[in-house]
Amino acid sequence: MTGAQPSPLHDAITLARTAHTGQVDRVGVAYIYHPLAVMQRVSGTEAKIVGVLHDVVEHTDTTLADLRSRGFAEHIVEAVDAVTKVKGESIEEYLARVKANPLALIVKKADLSHNADPARQTGLSAASRGRLMQKYERSALLLGTTLETILEQFGAPRAPEPVAEIQSA
Repeated sequence: MTGAQPSPLHDAITLARTAHTGQVDRVGVAYIYHPLAVMQRVSGTEAKIVGVLHDVVEHTDTTLADLRSRGFAEHIVEAVDAVTKVKGESIEEYLARVKANPLALIVKKADLSHNADPARQTGLSAASRGRLMQKYERSALLLGTTLETILEQFGAPRAPEPVAEIQSA
């Protein structure tokens, strides 16, 4: 008797974990936490698959052909392709391609929300934070929205509201 095949989402998470092994982000945190955070900010299995794979072609040796050979649906591969920056491509060209693919667009917005999350940027210098926030603001505008709207839409963590004390009568 053969075992059950892993779900496409499980396969995507496994692939991303393996592909990003040893990579760290700007502040030294294991890189896999970023694609996992993007995946958690979107709804629906297909968006979650694209979310966790969104940087795998751009930042690892994994190719679109590898994704196809692993059995990912063509529209999933196309969305990963759309969110993958091409060397020498302008930001306008890149984000126009993202904007033209609804699945890629939702994942890119989630990606921007995680990148711009103040909690994620605490280890960066003020100069780096300022430069990155300008980049993220411009990206949001090229996607037809604002960074503030993206942060609201994807629930960037905010400090909890203080709970009013209950006064006894």
